Amino acid sequence: MDRRQFLFASSASAAAWSVRAATGSALVAVAANFAKTAEGLLPMFEASTGYQITLSSGSTGQLYGQITNGAPYDAFLAGDQARPALLAQAGLSLNRLTYARGLLVLMQAEGGASEASLQGDFNHLAIANPALAPYGLAAKQALEKLGLWQALEGRIVMGQNVGQAYALVASGNAELGLVARSYAPAGHWPVPEAYYAPILQDAVLLRENPAAAAFLEYLNTEAAQATIRAAGYGAL
Repeated sequence: MDRRQFLFASSASAAAWSVRAATGSALVAVAANFAKTAEGLLPMFEASTGYQITLSSGSTGQLYGQITNGAPYDAFLAGDQARPALLAQAGLSLNRLTYARGLLVLMQAEGGASEASLQGDFNHLAIANPALAPYGLAAKQALEKLGLWQALEGRIVMGQNVGQAYALVASGNAELGLVARSYAPAGHWPVPEAYYAPILQDAVLLRENPAAAAFLEYLNTEAAQATIRAAGYGAL
C-alpha cells in the first residue's frame, strides 16, 4: 500500500468510526470461543439501550493483528489478557475489563470423554493453534502437564481458533478435541484448571464510541454474567 492508499484507508476508517458513534452502533471484534455467547447477549442489551452491535469473530491472535494494522473495530473481546495488555501498552485502547474466565474440556466424537481417552486408540486430537488462540495454548499446557504432548504431537490437528477445533471433532475428522467448555456437548471431561494457566478474557474499548462502551459495561452486569456462566464459563 502506497502513502496515498494508506491515507485514503485511514480517512475511510475514521469516517466509519464517526458514523457509527453518531448513529449509536458499534463494530466489535470477538474471540471465537465467545462469539455464540456474545450473540446471545445482544437482544437484551440492544432492547434495553437502543444501541446496535455488529460482531466480527476470529482467533484472538488474528483479531489482534487486524487491530494493530488499523482494522476499524470499536471494541475487542479477547480470549486472553495478553493481547489487550499489549494494546494498552501501545496506546491503542481506552479502557479494559475482565469479562469471562474460560474453561477447557476434552470432548469425544462418540460417547463420553475422560482423561483415559487420551491414552486410548484414536487417530486425531483437535486443538486450536497455540500461537493464535488462548484455548490452544491451554490445550498444549494441559497435555504437557499430563506428559502427553510429545507422545501425541503427531496425532494433533489444529484449527485457527477453538471453533475450528470443535468443528474438526463434530465433523468426524478428529475423534477427540480439547476445546472451550462453551462449545462442548454433554459427556465432556473438564480438564482440571491446575493443568493450564487461567484463561482470563479481557475486553478493551478501542475508540470513543458510546455503544461499544455501554456493551463492555453490560458484560459485567449481574444479568450478563449469569448468562455467561450458563454458557460454560467460570465465575470471575
